[in-house]
Amino acid sequence: MAVSLLCAALFGLAACGEREQVVQPQSEKRYQGKADTKPWDNAPLAAQLGGAQWKQGDQGSWEEQIKRRQLTQHEYRRIYQ
Repeated sequence: MAVSLLCAALFGLAACGEREQVVQPQSEKRYQGKADTKPWDNAPLAAQLGGAQWKQGDQGSWEEQIKRRQLTQHEYRRIYQ
């Protein structure tokens, strides 16, 4: 009985251990993900539909568009103004 409790305790503690997580060097066989681009470097896809309007590559115009979009999502401003 004591041996089985000891084995259960050892397996329980082993399950709580954390293995070291190391990023492998990028190779052709393993996908490590692609590098992200800045959001203002992308073309505004919704511009054709009257949505997002910013100049591609311009961080300031992108930030202004995000601020305008946030203000339209504010319930008080949207309903009462």
